[in-house]
Amino acid sequence: MPTPSWRRPRPDRSAALDQYRRRAGIYDLELALLEPVRRQAVAWLAPRQGDTVLDIGCGTGLSLELLHSAVGARGKIIGIEQSPEMIERAHERVRQMGWRNVTLLCAPVEDARIRGQADAALLHFTHDILQSEAALENVISHLRPDATVVASGLKWAPPWAVPVNLFVLPAALHSVSSLSGLQRPWQHLARWVDHLDVRRRLGGGVFIVRGHVQRPS
Repeated sequence: MPTPSWRRPRPDRSAALDQYRRRAGIYDLELALLEPVRRQAVAWLAPRQGDTVLDIGCGTGLSLELLHSAVGARGKIIGIEQSPEMIERAHERVRQMGWRNVTLLCAPVEDARIRGQADAALLHFTHDILQSEAALENVISHLRPDATVVASGLKWAPPWAVPVNLFVLPAALHSVSSLSGLQRPWQHLARWVDHLDVRRRLGGGVFIVRGHVQRPS
């Protein structure tokens, strides 16, 4: 019998793949209510015309249109997603829109072969990735010094915010393979990203953080 996510001390890739295999067909609908958080995250990332942006854990490609509008035809977007079912829907989105400057990689983030150096990275609702130092190290190694990083997702609200945590718990059980780290999901990111600015939404049950990659000393 599979170990439930609330008992796993760390993310489990096979459990995550199974989760998103089941969710791929309805994922866009499930995330619709949280679309304002996505828009805030991309707005805070503030990619510029001509930038190269990494969309980490890009899923079905819901962030691609916002990112493409920001970087323009001269920019480049690299999306990384380990779920074949999810990334196939992202490929279909790219084909329908006719985007020629979007590259999609189907791989675990820690193993993804990213070419070049990017100007920014978005990690939107990618809790398992944020808990993997190997995945974050691979991402950071392909970002320029001072590149902007924005991450967002679920987090535990304060203990007294019971109604909020009653929303967070089932949402997390449905979308992450381990509940470990939900108190401060950005804690590992702080190793590489300076002066993380944390904003809380939905009563503290959702976070958006932004910072810049540390310059080499």
